[in-house]
Amino acid sequence: MTSSHVLVTGCQGYIGTVLVPHLISRGFNVLGVDSGLFAACTLGACPEPFPILHRDIRDLRIGDFDGVQMVVHLAALSNDPLGNLDASLTYDINHHATAHVAKLSREAGVERFVFSSSCSTYGKAGDEFLDEGAEFNPVTPYGESKVFAERELSRLADDTFSPVFLRNATAYGYSPRLRLDLVVNDFVASAMCNGRIEIRSDGTPWRPLVHVKDICCGIVAALSAPREAIHNRAFNIGRTDENYRVRELADIVQAEIPGCTVEYASGGMPDARCYRVNCDLAQRELPGFRPEWNVSQGIAHLFASLKNSGFTVADIASQRFIRLARIRELQAMGQIGSDLRRSTTEVRSSPV
Repeated sequence: MTSSHVLVTGCQGYIGTVLVPHLISRGFNVLGVDSGLFAACTLGACPEPFPILHRDIRDLRIGDFDGVQMVVHLAALSNDPLGNLDASLTYDINHHATAHVAKLSREAGVERFVFSSSCSTYGKAGDEFLDEGAEFNPVTPYGESKVFAERELSRLADDTFSPVFLRNATAYGYSPRLRLDLVVNDFVASAMCNGRIEIRSDGTPWRPLVHVKDICCGIVAALSAPREAIHNRAFNIGRTDENYRVRELADIVQAEIPGCTVEYASGGMPDARCYRVNCDLAQRELPGFRPEWNVSQGIAHLFASLKNSGFTVADIASQRFIRLARIRELQAMGQIGSDLRRSTTEVRSSPV
């Protein structure tokens, strides 16, 4: 299956920028789709050029799927703060546009649809470990939109169209299109440049963690697995032994970056999002999926990568690596409207 033609939505995002070269190195033929909102938000060298269709996923047409056998759907408003920008937009893009992409895919004869879902679907869950059969309990528009999308995609499954739902734990790690609105990445950058880590809650919520490279390995496994192993199934992507309280993550960063302090924001309250996740199913039933990274390794690698890339305090202060701040910056410059659409040339091209 490694000669398959794969369409990757959100190819110029945090995960997509790591995933595409990973797929190409394994023999997949990749066509990217991206609206370009974060294309300029780079740190370090970006991947080699590859074909990209510059278009909002809401505007895709069936002809865009010609020759495509598999789809990896990453494009979304990608975290809770962005989801709260405008709840209706969150549902429009993360739910309805996902269904739009899936329906076009099925109509075009796409055989497999890998959906990048989230453990945020579990939401407010407490201290017990949750497997894929646990009840959904999302507490944000982002988490709820992922639940709605999963349910709608599941209804599209048939004898020729196989959706699979990868519920990623909280991502972290270096990407040439870095995100600092992810807890570990935020802590590392702040510790490196400011000498301190600020915890904005009381530090007690649980978070499952997964390195961005392990997410990519999970996607490759889902693309390569026998149909019966993935058809209309969900998998938690991460490691069961990589669940941490937020305050524990700060302690690990402090151990890797000596000299930084940990501070709690005044009046910090418990975060309603609290969940521990069992990820054993994916390792048992996705052939070849063996997540390799732990948080300590990932923090050390991210710290070294930031130093090697010349990351500075000015980069933290910029808008490039915080998705919500970047969106607001583009809106203030008049480059995108309230619906987050922008004017782009709808042609197949390669990134600059």
